[in-house]
Amino acid sequence: MNLRKKYAVIVAGGRGVRMGAAMPKQFLEIDAKPMLYYSVKAFLDAFEDMRIVLVLPDDMLHYGEAIRSYFAGDREIILCSGGETRFESVKKGIACVEGSAVIFVHDGARPLVNIELIERCYKTALDKGSAIPVIPESDSIRILEGQQHRPINRNLLRKVQTPQTFLSELILPAMEQPYSEAFTDEATVLEAMGTEVHLCEGDPKNLKVTTAVDLVIAEALLKQSSTY
Repeated sequence: MNLRKKYAVIVAGGRGVRMGAAMPKQFLEIDAKPMLYYSVKAFLDAFEDMRIVLVLPDDMLHYGEAIRSYFAGDREIILCSGGETRFESVKKGIACVEGSAVIFVHDGARPLVNIELIERCYKTALDKGSAIPVIPESDSIRILEGQQHRPINRNLLRKVQTPQTFLSELILPAMEQPYSEAFTDEATVLEAMGTEVHLCEGDPKNLKVTTAVDLVIAEALLKQSSTY
């Protein structure tokens, strides 16, 4: 029997400037609920003992209280102020983890995460120490080299998603490293420690809402979902 705790650290500290909205995108509504609500619901539905850590901008913590009010009071949802960078926000979020745990780090702007993906990441992390969900690249890709450019074999490429999932004894010490611009996600942080990360199958519907068009697509996909 696995006695590890489960924590979903949902990072929603960004300002969503590419969305062009007055409010950060993670608080924009989809069917009268904040986008962030759907990510929280998916993790709580996946495991009865899941604990949630919401990492939010300082001036948006009251929105976290509103999101917490959607769920039963006996489910643990911790509110945490974010930092200036994603690295700092994740570091603050995982500081709320207590004991031996499996830690899911998820983008608050990915409302279409589902139970199957969460469970797949969990099982892979338990087995291998980490789970980085990825999907194949479907577009043609070219790389710029100065004034020149050339194609890349897209069959060798993968798009990285979240939740990036780790055993606590791996990710907690890794996040104690000094910040580097090379840290684009938690996988790169772990690799900087010399620790191998492991990929698992992602979900093409698990899109990151970045633009207004993404928001329309996310709402349409959520309405098709059986858990909507």
